Amino acid sequence: MNPRTICLSTMLLFLLAGTLLAEETPQLPQPAEEHQWLKKFEGTWKTQAKAEAGPNMPAMECSGTIKSQMLGGFWVLNEMISEAGGMTCRGVQTIGYDPEKKKFVGTWVDSMTNHMWQYEGTLNESGTTLTLSAEGPNIMAGGEMMQFQDIYEFKSDDEVLISSRMLGKDGQWITFMQGTGQRVK
Repeated sequence: MNPRTICLSTMLLFLLAGTLLAEETPQLPQPAEEHQWLKKFEGTWKTQAKAEAGPNMPAMECSGTIKSQMLGGFWVLNEMISEAGGMTCRGVQTIGYDPEKKKFVGTWVDSMTNHMWQYEGTLNESGTTLTLSAEGPNIMAGGEMMQFQDIYEFKSDDEVLISSRMLGKDGQWITFMQGTGQRVK
């Protein structure tokens, strides 16, 4: 074979390979309606809450901020800072949607514990309330693993009710924190 034929054959092989690769390039997923719903969190929020410190103890007043931003069109990142009883707690929460599970999913880590919470949750029928469930240690009971829920009820675009509860041994939910978030930007 002469050099020109080798060169043309090589170019033809590269063109053919490039065409085949281009046809096999997978399509990236697109955000679903549930991912769009997560945009409700975007912005900066001021929070006020009451937290139960334990049996026979007075409730603690908590205040803080939540800074929320979307990561791509799939995840909301909530960075939270809260002050209560002279202590500061910092937390980072992720929330997304898994179309295969048909559930919202996410994580929570904070500066006061060494546990990574892993959420699964759903929206109510009206699309106003997201309930995220997770298993985690009950710090008021020696770290015993229990079921917990974080609940976000959007009253408007600028107001969200936030509560946390745990499932008691009697099968009843015990709310240990509840408050509000007001959007400031």
